[in-house]
Amino acid sequence: MTSPTEKLLARIRDLQGELDAEFHRRRAEFSYQLENGRVVFETEIRRRHRALRVGLGTFLRQTRPMVVLTAPVIYSLILPFALLDLFATLYQAVCFPVYRIEKVRRADFIRIDRHHLAYLNALQKLNCVYCGYCNGLIGYVQEIAGRTEAYWCPIKHAARTGAMHAYYAQFVDYGDAEGFGPGLSAARTRITRPGLSGIDPDT
Repeated sequence: MTSPTEKLLARIRDLQGELDAEFHRRRAEFSYQLENGRVVFETEIRRRHRALRVGLGTFLRQTRPMVVLTAPVIYSLILPFALLDLFATLYQAVCFPVYRIEKVRRADFIRIDRHHLAYLNALQKLNCVYCGYCNGLIGYVQEIAGRTEAYWCPIKHAARTGAMHAYYAQFVDYGDAEGFGPGLSAARTRITRPGLSGIDPDT
């Protein structure tokens, strides 16, 4: 018998499929395609994009002084983000094979492609690269953390949390003592690769 959670997850997968189909439709509408991971626009579309670009000088003249003053604070975050990237990648590289957890593909989360848009000036492109990296990194780290939580503590919280990773819906309900053992085994099965390591983490 299908559980309510499984039914909800099936609906989410269906909606994700519809969303992907909509993305493909919009891709055709805006006249671009992906070739070996690279965005390619039609020549006329690129010409129209360049015509709509706001020049860097004009863009800077329209910028409020306080925006300029906050820029160093915004860009200084690249240091902790880069360190987070390094340590999260090192963590899963060292630890995930030991527990046979499937590694997270960094390229599935960090996409740097907005700088190909000809209607953006140089500063806008830099901002888009920065945002694409940082937001993609957060998703990448959340996936690593989610798989870690699914392995060690797949229990829902007593109260609703603001953000839930992909595995949270299948965690064991808070207070379900009888379901914890089977739920822990099921959660580990979903994220592990049997045979990846000969080490038994429970011994």
